[in-house]
Amino acid sequence: MNHKFFPHTNEEVRQMLERIGFNDLEMLYSEIPEEIRFTGEYDIPNAMSELEIRSFFDKLGKKNNMLTCFAGGGVYDHYTPSAVPNLVSRSEFLTSYTPYQAEISQGTLHYIFEFQSMMAELTGMDIANASMYEGTTATAEAMMVAFDNSKKADTILYSAALNENIIAVLKTYAFFHGVKLKAIETTEGTTSLDELKKQMAVGGIAGVIVQQPNRYGIIEDFTGFSDVCHENKAMFIINSVASDLALLKTPGEWGADLAVGDIQSLGLPMSFGGPYAGYMCSTQKLMRKLPGRIVGETHDNRGQRVFVLTLQAREQHIRRQKATSNICSNQSLMALYATIYMSLMGKEGMKEAAQVSYDGAHYLCEKLISTGKAKLVYNKEFFNEFLVEIQDRDAFFDKAIEKGFLPGIKVGKDKLLIAVTEKRTKDEVDSFIELF
Repeated sequence: MNHKFFPHTNEEVRQMLERIGFNDLEMLYSEIPEEIRFTGEYDIPNAMSELEIRSFFDKLGKKNNMLTCFAGGGVYDHYTPSAVPNLVSRSEFLTSYTPYQAEISQGTLHYIFEFQSMMAELTGMDIANASMYEGTTATAEAMMVAFDNSKKADTILYSAALNENIIAVLKTYAFFHGVKLKAIETTEGTTSLDELKKQMAVGGIAGVIVQQPNRYGIIEDFTGFSDVCHENKAMFIINSVASDLALLKTPGEWGADLAVGDIQSLGLPMSFGGPYAGYMCSTQKLMRKLPGRIVGETHDNRGQRVFVLTLQAREQHIRRQKATSNICSNQSLMALYATIYMSLMGKEGMKEAAQVSYDGAHYLCEKLISTGKAKLVYNKEFFNEFLVEIQDRDAFFDKAIEKGFLPGIKVGKDKLLIAVTEKRTKDEVDSFIELF
């Protein structure tokens, strides 16, 4: 049988069939019932030339409405230095297959080590891993670390001010692992310490998950949270927007046991919503509990600096089903992306980008409120994202889209969650305000 989409020759197919004892491909598929077999013609177009393909995708791309982005909700339109994608696309960083642990190269190990070092410093934690799939599953994995580390407690508390997608993933993990999940209610848009204390008093709590800034963009004050958690032998977990930590108090300073989140804000393009890559950092005592790869530095027998995968009993190529590595190898490329971004931006560059985002959001918020047509829902300190109540919200939203703006994320019946990054110019912000 010869088919134009099969990569195998007739002779190769004959040899494979002979090896498994079948005369032809029909015999191979004979167990598939006739009623569920597809018998029509495949709708596969004819081949195109390179010029035709380029023209086709160019027309397809033009169907996208490229809007000036004032939306956030966990994905932010940050600037990416042009050197980053150019360096990441170099052939040295590309592999023809998934680089499994046993065969991993020194170059890959080196940049994972640098990524871990930078993330540990950014979060103020002792240890960082690599290769988490993205921020929501990194948070769910942190929940599992807390749950597995507790001998008797089976309940995880989470702030109701977490992003909805994080809560949804937590619930999915919890359902299949027997974790009891309970929400900590908010007061004026922030996580209630009093509510946390009440739920802790009931007992059986393995961990507490909060977010900084939270789903409304509010900068939370976690004073006393870690003390309450540790007095009750529960882990304190903070999910943070990575780039915001250049200015904000770090999870380490708040006394967190685990710091998690997404690295999209570290220069990764929005890419129609991801997925991106996650980070997870911890105190040193939890190092053996972390999923994901951990790369360490040592010296070889010639005294040269080398990098190795540490604590390999955690890894899939040794422990199989008992492994905690749970790696997604492609995420090391995203880790490289973030590492180059942080290296090029430097500490001061990251602080400046965060400060410009903060200043732009506060300028926009002040101007919107002064129109009398928008009201700040929570009168709390926010970072670069804020929630406003708008008269005729849906009409305004549609008008903004027509004028080339993505004005934010709709919340409830009349609210809009608006974000500003360092990419938004004063002219863009002023034009956005004029829509009112």
